[in-house]
Amino acid sequence: MPAPHLDFGYPWWLNYGHLAAFAVLAAGLLCAVLFRWAKWLVVVLGVGSAWAAVVFLMIRFGVDINGVASLPTPNFMQAGTGRVLDIGAGTGRSAIMVLRARPQATLVASDLFGSSFEEHFGPGESPQERLRRNLDAAGVSKRATIETADMRRLPFDDATFDAIVSAYAVDHLNREGSKTALREAARVLKPGGDFLLMVVENDFWGKLAFGPALTHGGTRGRPWWAGAAKDAGFTIREEGSLPVTTYLLLRR
Repeated sequence: MPAPHLDFGYPWWLNYGHLAAFAVLAAGLLCAVLFRWAKWLVVVLGVGSAWAAVVFLMIRFGVDINGVASLPTPNFMQAGTGRVLDIGAGTGRSAIMVLRARPQATLVASDLFGSSFEEHFGPGESPQERLRRNLDAAGVSKRATIETADMRRLPFDDATFDAIVSAYAVDHLNREGSKTALREAARVLKPGGDFLLMVVENDFWGKLAFGPALTHGGTRGRPWWAGAAKDAGFTIREEGSLPVTTYLLLRR
């Protein structure tokens, strides 16, 4: 029986779409040079080829959304032990990130596992099974449990968790929904606990790669998320950026 492998389920075009665009544009550029097409067309195809190559390298090796992520900051959950809640766990990328970085921690991977799951990760076996398979493949399933939960109405008691992580999930909600989810996170987090919030940022790299098609989270940037987190009862310990990402390390 073959060993299980990680498959986070993101569509091929997200990692390789720009490589396909590069192949088409580079072929056109070669034809333009060989057959001495108009100079303006050579320039356009050359610029387009360079754009596609740069963006592909950034997405594939900078973001690497189908690879195992690294914690964006070593300051999250520095004690290394405790119970973590992953809000909007999806297929397990953020859960695996935390469990590998903090080998003494346990984690509850929560997600609504509704229609949006299939929209983002495609059809297949049940969402819970896909998540469980990735946890198994990463060798962390013994320290993780799975809960079906709406992040706006978490089914946990107050002050249940030592830390919380949420990556590219809360920003799927509208503004009011996001604020409600942040308040729920504050409710279930123990005083003094950390909350690592990662959201899509429409930064230079995002605009370069996707232009106006990158609407994840709307027009909300880091100042909006920082304000909403403070309103929910958090203090901000650290702010930072990765390609197409803003992260906030919050303290209850």
